[in-house]
Amino acid sequence: MLDVVGHPLAALVRGRRPGYSLDAPFYVSPEIFAADMEIIFGHHWIYVGVEPDVPEPGDAMVVDIGKDSIIIVRDDENRVVAFHNVCRHRGARILHNEKTTVGNIVCRYHSWTYDLSGALIHAEHMGPGFDRSCHGLKPVHLRSLEGLLFICLADEPPADFDDMARVMGPYIAPHDLRNTKIAFQSELIEKGNWKLVMENNRECYHCAGNHPELTIPLFAYGFGFAPEDMDEHERANAHRYSCMVQERHDGWEAAGLPSREVEHLADRVTGFRTERLPLDGEGEAHTLDTRAASKKLLGSFKTAKLGALSFWTQPNSWHHFMSDHIVTFSAIPLDADNTLVRTKWLVHKDAVEGVDYDIDRLTEVWQATNVQDAELVGFCQQGARSPAYEPGPYSPNTEMLVEKFCSWYVGRLADHLGL
Repeated sequence: MLDVVGHPLAALVRGRRPGYSLDAPFYVSPEIFAADMEIIFGHHWIYVGVEPDVPEPGDAMVVDIGKDSIIIVRDDENRVVAFHNVCRHRGARILHNEKTTVGNIVCRYHSWTYDLSGALIHAEHMGPGFDRSCHGLKPVHLRSLEGLLFICLADEPPADFDDMARVMGPYIAPHDLRNTKIAFQSELIEKGNWKLVMENNRECYHCAGNHPELTIPLFAYGFGFAPEDMDEHERANAHRYSCMVQERHDGWEAAGLPSREVEHLADRVTGFRTERLPLDGEGEAHTLDTRAASKKLLGSFKTAKLGALSFWTQPNSWHHFMSDHIVTFSAIPLDADNTLVRTKWLVHKDAVEGVDYDIDRLTEVWQATNVQDAELVGFCQQGARSPAYEPGPYSPNTEMLVEKFCSWYVGRLADHLGL
């Protein structure tokens, strides 16, 4: 447990200036990184994957969060459950591959064997008084939000997950994530602190000059603007966009597709935000021609022109749900200077590669965008290490959600430290 008495983190938390980027130690200090892993990633709901990662009983996935390694497995009752990847004999790591299929969970070291419920069912040479029931795998809290998997490493997880699920379930359910498959997964190590990765995601101030692919399907007015800087023509276009969003929301909601913004990024322990927004061009998907990337639509959708539903969670995820495919992102801290960004593209489980979809076309917008973002995050990490760095002001028109992320983060530290 972090010793907070006299800890310099407490002074940094107290001194954080709202509306400005964080002080440099928040981005570069190994000690603060360790505190982040304990306070943020050790006590909050962390997005780690999707139910299609483990589609059948016996399918297992390993996710590493800092020093913790977690087994996520679908059991014989078709439930998705999670355990610490640590044998109860002498602590050996049990599963070593990211994805595998098992009948039982067997430790290679001394063949201690656990069933898919985590119970120890076989342990040779332990004597007549040995009680197997006391040595099952240690469970990890796991919740599925319409197929999105979240774990919490704390003994007592935040209790407000149900509130998020109640709100978000109707938004996500029509996309029927449980009946999708992972068409492609990428893993990219960004050379920056995890908070810089998340800050970069929480704004599109940088998009116009850095994301030529992403800005094709996105409307320029969808991510904030400064009316005082616009001429009459630009203000008219912004007004038309606002009217279009309202009209689309009315139509989507009338058709049973929740769409309007819900924003709780800074005022809840389990912070989140969602909104469905129209897409430019054909309005179907995040593709270069703005048309659906898969011929087989998700759920019971009859039209591809449903824009894109965005869903963000604190501290480490963002997701885009379209009529034909879903893209999910998780940011996993590696150390103070490096973050793993894991991206999954999901299509209907019956879609056939090369017939219904092409991998390159499905992934090209976000593959390019991820690489571009990684470079930008690297620039910020380099700058944060400079003696010349000092916190700079966020744009109130386009970086308001970055401020909400930082406010949530500092607030969670303050709560844990008792400040």
